[in-house]
Amino acid sequence: MRVFAPATVANVAAGFDILGFAVGEPGDEVTARLAEQPGVRILRIEGDGGALPLEAERNTAGVAAREVLALAGRRGGIELEVRKRMPSGSGLGSSAASGVAAAVAVNALLGGPLRPEELLPALLEAERVACGTAHADNVAPALLGGFVLVRSYRPLDVVRLPTPAELWCALAHPQLEIRTADARRILRDRVRLSDAVVQWGNTAGLVAGLLLGDYALIGRSLQDVIVEPVRAVLIPGFARIKEAALDAGALGCSISGSGPSVFALARGAAAARAAGDAMASAVRGFGLPCDVWVSPLGGRGAHVVGAEDPS
Repeated sequence: MRVFAPATVANVAAGFDILGFAVGEPGDEVTARLAEQPGVRILRIEGDGGALPLEAERNTAGVAAREVLALAGRRGGIELEVRKRMPSGSGLGSSAASGVAAAVAVNALLGGPLRPEELLPALLEAERVACGTAHADNVAPALLGGFVLVRSYRPLDVVRLPTPAELWCALAHPQLEIRTADARRILRDRVRLSDAVVQWGNTAGLVAGLLLGDYALIGRSLQDVIVEPVRAVLIPGFARIKEAALDAGALGCSISGSGPSVFALARGAAAARAAGDAMASAVRGFGLPCDVWVSPLGGRGAHVVGAEDPS
């Protein structure tokens, strides 16, 4: 089975570790095959420049495959091939996409014994191995598609949210790498109550804006007063990039995940493309190459894109 899993935007400004959405592109592909030898083996990884480990226990795809086998109560062997279609350390859920694609591929190979939601524990364990924290705001939207709220981690409670029909996203990826573990390490352990109140209001406002289809409310709510100010120093020219997106007509703009990618939400494809072009121009003005992707929100989660004939 060959499965595609999309890139994701996590945090979505005020929703640190609890909000995320899938985009149409980029994404990763994983091919999984049944094997006679027990356990999970990664045969090769393409597109990573040799940076990712082939050892299954150190790779999100390998860990996810192992955990799905355990959840399904199977003891067979699995061979994986990973095709990276997005850069690691980009803030686009690269590790999550590989893990999700592997989990969905293995589950499909086994005949689909697990519902999509039942794969989430396997994916949380893969994320824990990747960055030291079992957060779901990338893996849940990559798996389920659309916009996702992680209401609770104990117990895990994931809610899919509707997205207005004209809501689009522009992604700008400055070509530098920020490790998620490093970006989490610089965050403060305590926040002021006044900042927490502002953050709660913006998180609730964003969810309400999605439910009501209120684009202006969505834009007003894309404000992060806790995490963004700390992580912005890791992205050269972030303030100018954000200003460029807003000047081009974006509803709002913030850091995608732990960065360095920056996302902007806009009403309609034209506005999103204008915001993407403006962000890319700002990034290049600081001497960095920049990739840009534009897509509507509410896209598909991981899905099978091909199957090989075992004969």
